[in-house]
Amino acid sequence: MTMTPLERWLAVLRRERPDRVPMDYWGTNEFTCQLMAHLGCSSKRETLERLHVDFVVKPKAVYVGRPRPRGVDPFGCRHAFIGNEAGVYEECVFHPLAEFSTPEEIEEKYEWPSPDWWDYSTIAGQVESFGDYPVQGGGSEPFLIYKNLRGPEQSFVDLVENPGLAHYILDKLFDLAYQDTVRVFESIPGRVNLCYIAEDLGDQSDLMISPRHIREFLLPGMRRMVAVAHQGGAFVFHHDDGSIRRILPDLVDLGIDVLNPIQWRCPGMERVALKRDFGEAVVFHGGMDNQITLPFGSEEDVRMEVRLNLRMLGKGGGYILAPCHNLQGNTPVENVVAMYETGYEEGQVF
Repeated sequence: MTMTPLERWLAVLRRERPDRVPMDYWGTNEFTCQLMAHLGCSSKRETLERLHVDFVVKPKAVYVGRPRPRGVDPFGCRHAFIGNEAGVYEECVFHPLAEFSTPEEIEEKYEWPSPDWWDYSTIAGQVESFGDYPVQGGGSEPFLIYKNLRGPEQSFVDLVENPGLAHYILDKLFDLAYQDTVRVFESIPGRVNLCYIAEDLGDQSDLMISPRHIREFLLPGMRRMVAVAHQGGAFVFHHDDGSIRRILPDLVDLGIDVLNPIQWRCPGMERVALKRDFGEAVVFHGGMDNQITLPFGSEEDVRMEVRLNLRMLGKGGGYILAPCHNLQGNTPVENVVAMYETGYEEGQVF
């Protein structure tokens, strides 16, 4: 029996056998346009359906708060478009809390965003035509916002030298994320399948934050977010780049359901060991290397990596095939087509 993308995802998440391994898509706008042109498609949805991708629908509340200058987000962070040879990224160039040193100063001079600044009434309409696809809603990634508010370097320093300020800011961010998640779930009851509870804790070789500081500053708030996601009937999708092996037992203990992106070239993230140690606890999502294999490998390199991922991560179930992160504009379109063709053709045997 052929399953819908939603049925396929739910089968994997519930540890049942799907008709084939689900496949997901992450890509920059530049690459998506290249892929559309290559396949002669007029929309992203048509493109992904042509490749049999079981993509995730991600509705968003609409900002209705007070007007703000162009390029400034609701937190007061100013962003600019920074270009490189592969495309353009939006980066934070002004950090509104950089000059403060105490919670009292921030309370006096800064206004935190309110969940009332967003309109959730449009979310139901955003998912209406995607009944066969999984829906992701709510979630949190507070340290990413923290770095925009304080500046990347200062945010790491705060954890050591100004812990009171760090707790104060992170509590505010977790509270806002919690309220946002509750409102999303209330707007489409029973329709949210995945809740994105993320944090980039690793780099290419190890953790960027010590386990002690992760446990003090981030895990309590993440545990609260995991609880509200599960209460709403959603599975927790945890994105965490890089080499995070040392903190994985803590994340599993929190109750995460899906682990992304599986950068298997990083120390400690070897696929066979991850499957052996955590395969019964989490579903693996990603595994297709977009630092080396997808941008610089041959089509046969890509097909071989798909087969290895199916064998190492997909054995016995519990795997969703996807690129490790957003496909960049310098990635050969043919490699990505080869990835999805191989996943579709061979993903039924695992």
